[in-house]
Amino acid sequence: MRLHRLELEGFGPFRARQVVDFDSFADDGIFLIGGRTGAGKSSVLDGVCFALYGGVPRYDGSERRLRSDYCTPEDATEVAVEFSAAGRRWRVVRSPEYERAKKRGTGTTTVAADATLFEWNGTAWEGRAAGLRNVGLELDQVLGLTQQQFLQVILLAQNRFAEFLLAKSDERQKLLRKLFGTRTYEEYQSALEQRRKAAEQSLAAAGDGVALLLGEAERVLTTAALAGEEPAPTDLAGRIEFAALGAQRAAYRAETLMRDRDAADAAHRSADIAHTAAKERRAAQERRERSRSALAALEEQAPLIAADRETLERAVAAEALRAPIEAVERARDRVVAAEGLLAHARRAWEAIGFADHAAPGGADAAPDASGLLRLIDDLTGELARLQAVAEQERELEAAEQRLEADRARAEEFTTDLAALDAGRAAIPAAIERLEAQLADARESAGALEATKAQLDSVETRLAAARDAARLATVLADAEEAYLSASARLDRARAHVTALLQRRVAGRAGELAAELVDGEPCVVCGSLEHPHPAASSDDVATDDEIGHAERTRDVAAAAESEAAEAARVAREAHAGAAARAGGDSVEVLQDAHITAKAAHASAREAVDRRDRLTIQRQDLLDADAAVAEERTRLAAELEAVRIAIAGAEADVRTARRAVAKARGDHASVAERISALTIRRDAARRLADALASTAVDVAALGEAEADCDARVAASDFPDAAAAAQALRDPATRALLDTRIREHESALRSEKDRLRELELELAGVPDELVDLDATATALALARDRWSAAVDAAALAEQVASNLAGLVERARTRQESLAGLADEAAVVTRLADTVAGRAPNTHRMTLESFVLAAELEEIVGAANLRLSDMSAGRYVLQHTDARAARNAASGLGLEIMDAHTGQARPAQSLSGGETFLASLALALGLAEVVTARAGGVRLDTLFIDEGFGSLDADTLELAMRTLDELRQGGRTVGVISHVEAMKEQLPAQLVVEATPRGPSVVRVSGEPVGLPFS
Repeated sequence: MRLHRLELEGFGPFRARQVVDFDSFADDGIFLIGGRTGAGKSSVLDGVCFALYGGVPRYDGSERRLRSDYCTPEDATEVAVEFSAAGRRWRVVRSPEYERAKKRGTGTTTVAADATLFEWNGTAWEGRAAGLRNVGLELDQVLGLTQQQFLQVILLAQNRFAEFLLAKSDERQKLLRKLFGTRTYEEYQSALEQRRKAAEQSLAAAGDGVALLLGEAERVLTTAALAGEEPAPTDLAGRIEFAALGAQRAAYRAETLMRDRDAADAAHRSADIAHTAAKERRAAQERRERSRSALAALEEQAPLIAADRETLERAVAAEALRAPIEAVERARDRVVAAEGLLAHARRAWEAIGFADHAAPGGADAAPDASGLLRLIDDLTGELARLQAVAEQERELEAAEQRLEADRARAEEFTTDLAALDAGRAAIPAAIERLEAQLADARESAGALEATKAQLDSVETRLAAARDAARLATVLADAEEAYLSASARLDRARAHVTALLQRRVAGRAGELAAELVDGEPCVVCGSLEHPHPAASSDDVATDDEIGHAERTRDVAAAAESEAAEAARVAREAHAGAAARAGGDSVEVLQDAHITAKAAHASAREAVDRRDRLTIQRQDLLDADAAVAEERTRLAAELEAVRIAIAGAEADVRTARRAVAKARGDHASVAERISALTIRRDAARRLADALASTAVDVAALGEAEADCDARVAASDFPDAAAAAQALRDPATRALLDTRIREHESALRSEKDRLRELELELAGVPDELVDLDATATALALARDRWSAAVDAAALAEQVASNLAGLVERARTRQESLAGLADEAAVVTRLADTVAGRAPNTHRMTLESFVLAAELEEIVGAANLRLSDMSAGRYVLQHTDARAARNAASGLGLEIMDAHTGQARPAQSLSGGETFLASLALALGLAEVVTARAGGVRLDTLFIDEGFGSLDADTLELAMRTLDELRQGGRTVGVISHVEAMKEQLPAQLVVEATPRGPSVVRVSGEPVGLPFS
């Protein structure tokens, strides 16, 4: 895998887009990533990791912190990486979730995290995947490395070198498990452990189950009185046979009781049949008595039914005369109503008088129908003519009001134009004064950027000076703690050495005490023992030595931690002092006050300049607005004057027409109302005359038709026919009552005839049911008791047979379960690191130990060169103390002493060299396990500052070897010697305004602002 290009925008300390061309360093093979602390050197590597995997480990997965704090809501956040893998070139573009300004309105909106993957097809980039999930799945196939593997083999991040070297076995196991994917072996171990527990539980449950089944069987035998007089045995086999014998007794009892149940059932059925026959005869007798009573009641209702029949027949005959009778009544009602309306219309006509139109028969007589129709036509024509003039009369007042309003608007426009001309005359002089003041303010505001840069620089150095003063105390405490821890370690080591010397000195006495004359010595084999060594009372025991060694190990760990703390404190103090530039807090405080005052003065000038600029623009805008307003007012004044002239002519014409149409009335509307009243009265009178004539003629015709129909019927007159009429509901009720009585009478006679034939020869006295009911109850009780007894006996026999059969089956399976549980338990204990596993190594640890041996072998190829042959890493599978994981230990073999010692005992520089060698060895092995992924790009972040000049030279020689075969190595460091040795440099610089930029050979790759 080779990285070609990195683009950062709105990411970490970078606001504007920065471009890093890794291909430009291909000829050198190794390049330095430099810059001041906090400028963003590590953020370059963070961008690579985020683009490929969507996360940055040092931010603990919080993608929200990736967006640059210098970004405005309008700025975007995006990272793009171009790389080659397996002969194909790819480009991945990724952005985290962030807030941006809304395109419409105010405020911000959330931009969701996104990713896109492209492939170079030889001429252009072609999309391959979009979306976080799809891009992640595609990159898993392309890269061939997980994020954890990537961080261990390509991007060796800051403070991660010593993590693998100094880790405890448990922590080293977790890291190796992630890199090599050995969780499957842990799952094998868990599965075997579950099988072991299940086998032990099955064995225990089987034994308990047999005893539980036999106990239940013996309880049932005792409860059912089937146990017999002989005592029950105590062994499982005897108890099973004893229970089987009781089951046979239960089966015989159940068979006997079932025969008794069948006999009781037959007797019960016979008694039930006899009782049922008696009940049916008594029921027939009761139905016969009820039928006789019902027939007598129906015969008593015969006279009433005959009267209903006669009423129904007359109503049916009269129904043919219903229509003419009702027609006469309706005609008579209409004549009465018409005469009433005619009288009312006459009174209304007489009330209004005949001032304008005299009646043909005289002034006091009402006109006839033809005269009324002529009068209505005349009035309708007059009203149509007056309606048009009435509309003009209604609009005349509104037209006069609009005319007055237009005259008032013309006066207002004239006044406003005069005011605008007077106010606009003062604007040019005011603009000239503001321009003079603005020139002075611009000159003073030009120093703002310079004062801001000076203030930022002083504040940064002041903060660093304060950190240096605080860290000086921390450094003193750390060095004192390191000195105390070293002293405790020396004392613990001396104590262990003294105990071992006492143990060796007393060993001869222990052997001499075991010698027996005539038996060979375990050391030399001699049968004679002329001078045995004297035993000593001051011999060190194993417990004493073990306790002293644990004390020494604890002290060594504490000494290593104290040394690391002191190193970190020294580096922190030196870095803070360097950032402060060597000045004290007091000097920088005075400089800060001066810079702050200068910046405040420049800021005030900027504010004054901005304020004057706004005022000048406001005056210019006001002048333009006044000119535009004057043009608009002049146009509106001309339009109003034209409208006034037209409105005056229209008002004069309307006044003349209204005066003519009004006549003697106060208004045209009043005259229309009077004529409308006269026309409506004439129309109502004419309608009443016509309607009355029609209704009188219709009444005569209806009376003649009704008289003719009555004369042809059986009724003497219309009144008699009307009295015989009945409504449909009454007729239907009479017909239903007659039919129901006839039907009920026939049905009851037929029913009584059948019952008399059925009970021929049977007396009227009811049959007695008490005797048969008593016999049936006794038979039912005997049958119920027999059924319960047989069911209980059958249940006991079946329960006992099942318990005996299950007990025998479980007894036979106990031997096989015991053998299976023993095999599974031994295998599970061995895989889990328990006895008989003497090394106490789990299956996963055993597999990882093999991987660790290969990693150590690859690391020693470089560590031997970097340490001039002194140090070699050594894998140990010794048992760990306090139940820790075994098989993954690391030691350092020191060629100067010939002794192996813990990695924690190395100095800071030695720890860096050993960690670097181990990281490179780990990278090679992990790469091979990932399918032979070729690594053409490698990054190493910090750590070289702890090396002396000679050791640094060895480390640089090793890094120089890494670039063989076309590999490109990027190194992040502050060490001046490395800057001198590595001419190819990628420099990250913080601009005075805050955001960082990337430069190559002194040239900027991107600009701080766009």
